[in-house]
Amino acid sequence: MQLAVLLLSVGRAVLAALRERLDALCWSLAPLSLSLPLSLPGWRNSVPRDEPEQEQEADDESPTPTSVNYHFTRQCNYKCGFCFHTAKTSFVLPLEEAKRGLAMLKEAGMEKINFSGGEPFLQDRGEFVGKLVQFCKQELELPSVSIVSNGSLIRKQWFENYGEYLDILAISCDSFDEDVNILIGRRQGKKNHVENLHKLRQWCREYAVAFKINSVINRFNVEEDMNEQIKALNPVRWKVFQCLLIEGENSGEDALREAEKFVISDEDFDRFLDRHKDISCLVPESNQKMRDSYLILDEYMRFLNCRNGRKEPSKSILDVGVEAAIKFSGFDEKMFLRRGGKYVWSKADMKLDW
Repeated sequence: MQLAVLLLSVGRAVLAALRERLDALCWSLAPLSLSLPLSLPGWRNSVPRDEPEQEQEADDESPTPTSVNYHFTRQCNYKCGFCFHTAKTSFVLPLEEAKRGLAMLKEAGMEKINFSGGEPFLQDRGEFVGKLVQFCKQELELPSVSIVSNGSLIRKQWFENYGEYLDILAISCDSFDEDVNILIGRRQGKKNHVENLHKLRQWCREYAVAFKINSVINRFNVEEDMNEQIKALNPVRWKVFQCLLIEGENSGEDALREAEKFVISDEDFDRFLDRHKDISCLVPESNQKMRDSYLILDEYMRFLNCRNGRKEPSKSILDVGVEAAIKFSGFDEKMFLRRGGKYVWSKADMKLDW
C-alpha cells in the first residue's frame, strides 16, 4: 500500500513538471508582437484547466483597472506561514508577452502597476522585474510603478540600473524582533531581515525611490509596539493588513500553508491599530476592506476573484482582452476608493526631501 502511494506521488510530480515544460513551450511558440493576438492552436493549454465555469452574469459596465497588482511569479525564497499567493507553479510569462499584457492594461485605463509575487526579485535576480519597471515608466508612461518585495535579494546595482523608473518600493516587514520573523518564516539563512530593511531604506533615499512598509498583523506580532521603529524609518506609507485566509492558498486541504494559527480577531486587529494611531502614515486594511478591493493578476495574466473565499481565475487578458476578463474579477471599485486605494502615488508628486 505504501509503495502504491509513493508511486502515485512520484507520478504526479512528473506530470506537474511535464505540464510546466509544456506551458513554457506553448508560450515560446506564441507570437511576440505587441500588436498581434495569440491565435496559435493549443495556446489555451498554457493556462491551467482548473478555471471555474463562468456561469454568473457579468455586469454591463466593466470596472476600470486603475490600479493593478501583477503577481508574475509564485516562487519565493521565504516561507511565511500566512502567505496567500503560494508557489503552486514556477511559470513566468516571457518578457515580451508580459509587456503586451501591460500595454493592454494601460489602454484599458491602468494608472498604477504593482509588481509582486512570490518574490519578484527571484526571476533573473531582479532583471525581469527591472525591465518591466523600465517599460511601464519609460514606454507606457504610467504615473505610478511600484514593487512589493521581502527585500532579501535586492542589490544596490539594481537601483543604479532601474531606480529612476520606480516610484515606490514596498518592503514586507512584520516584526522588528528577529525571533518573531523566524517564527513567521520571513527569513532565509543568517541574513537579518530588520538590518536589511534599514539598508534598503537608505538606498531608496539615495536613488529617489519612495519607501513603503507592508506588515501582516497576526498572532505572533499582534502585541508588538512598532511605533519607535516605524517613526525612525519614516516610510511614505505603512500598510497594515489583518491576516487573511484564502481557501486553497493558505487554508484548506489543498493549500501549501496552514495560516489558521496566524489568524487574529477583529478586536485584536483594532487594538493593534489603536496602539499605533499616532503614526500619520499608517494605512490599515481589515479583511473586509482587503478581500474584494484589489485587482490581482496572476502569472498567466488572469484576474483572481476572491469573493467566495478562494482565488477563482478569469480567462487571461491575453486571450479574451481586459474588458471581458475584468468582469469576472469580483473587483469592488467602490471599496477600492473607500479604502484609499487611489492616493498620491507618483514620486514626482510626493515632493519628498530625498
